[in-house]
Amino acid sequence: MADKRDYYEVLGVSKGASDDEIKKAYRKMAKEYHPDLHPGDKEAEAKFKEVGEAYEVLSDAQKKSRYDQFGHAGVDPNFGAGGGGWGGGVNVDFGDIGDIFSSFFGGGFGGGGRRSNPNAPRQGSDAGVNIFISFEEAAKGCKKKVSVQRITHCDECGGSGAKKGTSPTTCPDCGGSGQVARQQRTPFGVMQTQSPCPRCQGRGRVIESPCSACGGQGRVRKAEEMGINIPAGIDDGQVITIPGKGNAGQNGGPFGDLNVQVSVRPHALFERDGFNIWYELPITYAQAALGAEVEIPTLDGKMAFDIKEGTQPGDILRVRGKGIPYLNGRGTGDLLLKIVVEVPKNLSREQKKLLKDFEESTGDKQYQKRKSFFDKLKKGFN
Repeated sequence: MADKRDYYEVLGVSKGASDDEIKKAYRKMAKEYHPDLHPGDKEAEAKFKEVGEAYEVLSDAQKKSRYDQFGHAGVDPNFGAGGGGWGGGVNVDFGDIGDIFSSFFGGGFGGGGRRSNPNAPRQGSDAGVNIFISFEEAAKGCKKKVSVQRITHCDECGGSGAKKGTSPTTCPDCGGSGQVARQQRTPFGVMQTQSPCPRCQGRGRVIESPCSACGGQGRVRKAEEMGINIPAGIDDGQVITIPGKGNAGQNGGPFGDLNVQVSVRPHALFERDGFNIWYELPITYAQAALGAEVEIPTLDGKMAFDIKEGTQPGDILRVRGKGIPYLNGRGTGDLLLKIVVEVPKNLSREQKKLLKDFEESTGDKQYQKRKSFFDKLKKGFN
């Protein structure tokens, strides 16, 4: 076997290389020389075979130890070592080759690879529900009852999927692994691949007498009414997550979560801006000019509020602490009043005369914005 190259040389690693370094080198070389990338290229095919042979030995601790001590004679059956060469009945680890070509070609290779235990506990998926509340309920918080469609354990069979009085048994075809091995002769030798067991569909167990209530699934979908605590300050579109109230897990796994999406109905008067609320407050010309005490609505009911003398249209007046409570925190936003001065219509003759007399009695000095506007206009034209 003098024509055989050293396995470390084949993979381009040193004799003291770690398992991770050997695996990385193998992946790189196997990807470079794979026959699918070099159809009809005998040299690439030979190198691919050589790379696989080297990795098959160096990735196995016992074979690697024998190779380090005795060289090729320690692992090649032609030298009586009983190791099993690449050209014989080799079980190739397709977990690594599958990883390479699933990322490179977008699919699996060899039909197999490492798979998780089919009987391992798996957490259930999340369930979801949408709930509608009023503007006031969002601001103050409330309790609501909702009907949730969720997957839960079957009461009839206790989640086993088997008819009452019976229980699932280990699949005789796969021995409970959920996988069956298949050998295939290729130009590189006899390769063994794994695929989901067709008898148990990869579950590792079979149910001879399925439960009639759940059809052997062990889980059923049903509506369940539950109470939901809506925290004060929640906003439209926000989601409340309730742990463990989602769909049932499998093989004893925990329940998923319930995600409650909150939709807040718009208010006829209030608008929300973060944790503040606001609305337009219409007042009369006299109230704006002279000041007045007016009654304003808040989330807590009506209250008296002072309009200061000389209030202008568009002014924003603030009422502190009358907004939305901070969600899961301390403090409250404010109520903002945007002033709208309403000009009266359909004045009587006497009202018009009084207004004209008032207009004549005032000068531009009492209309600061008007005076400033015409001063700028005069300067602009001059």
